[in-house]
Parts: sequence; C-alpha cells; structure tokens
Amino acid sequence: MARFKKYIISTFLHLELILVSLIVLIPIFWIVISSFNASSGLASATLIPEKLTVNNYVKLFTETKYVMWFGNTLKIAIVNSAVSVMIVMVTAWVMSRFNFKGKKTGLMTLLILSMFPSFLSMTAIYVLFLTFGLLNKPIALVLIYSVGAIPYNVWLVKGYLDGVSKSLDEAAYIDGCTRLKAFFKVTLPLSMPIVTYVAVTQFMAPWMDYILPNLLLSKDQNRTLAVGLYALISEQESTGFTMFAAGAVLVAMPISIVYIIFQKYIVQGISAGANKE
Repeated sequence: MARFKKYIISTFLHLELILVSLIVLIPIFWIVISSFNASSGLASATLIPEKLTVNNYVKLFTETKYVMWFGNTLKIAIVNSAVSVMIVMVTAWVMSRFNFKGKKTGLMTLLILSMFPSFLSMTAIYVLFLTFGLLNKPIALVLIYSVGAIPYNVWLVKGYLDGVSKSLDEAAYIDGCTRLKAFFKVTLPLSMPIVTYVAVTQFMAPWMDYILPNLLLSKDQNRTLAVGLYALISEQESTGFTMFAAGAVLVAMPISIVYIIFQKYIVQGISAGANKE
C-alpha cells in the first residue's frame, strides 16, 4: 500500500512538472516559429506555419534600425553592469565590515526601498533629469539602473560577505594593507560568485525594460531594443509581428549565452548571499 501511494505521488509530481514545462515552452516555441513565418501579421500567424522563411530576420536588419538599437542596449548593459557591481560591492562591504551609528537604520531603509520598483517614481525622475539636462542620454538609464540595484543587492551581497571570515582582513592589515587594499586584494577575489550574480542580473536589466527607456530616451537614435521592437507592433495597423518575433529571438540570445556561461556562479552567489547573520 505504501509503495502504491509513493508511486501515485511520484506520477502526479511528474505530471505537474510536464504541465508547467509545457506552459513555459509553448509560448517560446510559438515565438521562435513565428519568426520564421512567411506572413507578417499576428492574425495570420499560426503555431505551425505552412511555409518557413528567414525573410523576417533579413528585413529586421535591412528595414529597421535593429543594429543601432542592439548597440545602444549593449552599451547601456555593459556600463550598468560595471557601475552597479562597483557601487553594490563597496556599499555591502562597508555594511558588513564596519560598525557605525545609523548602520541598522540604513539597512532597514534599504530593505524598505527594495520593495518599491523604480518606475513608481517616473514623474519625479523625468522632472529631475529634465532639470539636469539628462533626457535622451543613455547615462540617464545607467544612473537609474545602478542606483535601483543598491537596496536588494546590498542585502544579498552583505549576507555573502558576512560569511567571509574577518580574520582574513585582519591578516591583510598585519601585512601592511590598507582597508581599501584589503578589500580589492582579499575580499573581492573571494566574492566572485556574488559579484558574478550582480553583474549578470544588471547586464540583463536593460534588454527587457521598456517603461524607463521609453520615458527617458524619446529620440530614435537613442532607442533601446525593447522600445524599438515595440514600435513594430504598437500601432493599430502594424503588421510587423513576425519581424518583432525575430527581434525577440535575437534579444534572448545574448542573455541566454551569458546566463549559461555564468549559471554556476549565479546559483552559488544567490544561495550563499541568502544566508544572513
């Protein structure tokens, strides 16, 4: 009886996993197949098209500014990743290694701020950037993304750094290192999993964000991929759905490659960073 019950439970678990996998994979399969569909509109796109073609990819590069959008997004992603890692690591290191007045209040403030997405303050951000002349400049997105990464990631990285023995820092001090030098020579090399996690997640952010780029980068030459691709299907009579699907497939490629390469470090970083003292 116990064996039969175990078999039934195992069967239902596998059926659940298969169902969830289908829910996730069918939309992905549909987008990929639609990118090779000979038709151009959503109404005529089917799950299994009658004729496959690569014309959508050709038209994407010849009839749109996809290469420029891709380049804009790539630049923002790389700079954002580097700036975010620097700010988050230094902030988390200070919170982990130093005791000062207001530290607990600061950490609680960061925890509360992490609950609110950045687009809630869109109006204030727009007015602020308009005042300082930062509209239609990619640096505006880098500032928002990197600052927005601080609240959640500082808590995560601090949890990781708390697990790195402070005796290593003390040994570096005895050898003549300054605090900052000990951070770069000792703490940072031992924190590569969490550094990789922050870098990869921040690299991914600009590729999928539409709201902030559409608000701050209105000029066509400054568009990111999300804004540019959405323009293909946003108008009522637009018939560029299959071209949009082709662009979406190409957008997923750099993100997927980066994730596959650094998957081990991402898992290590987020699991270790979840341990708080």
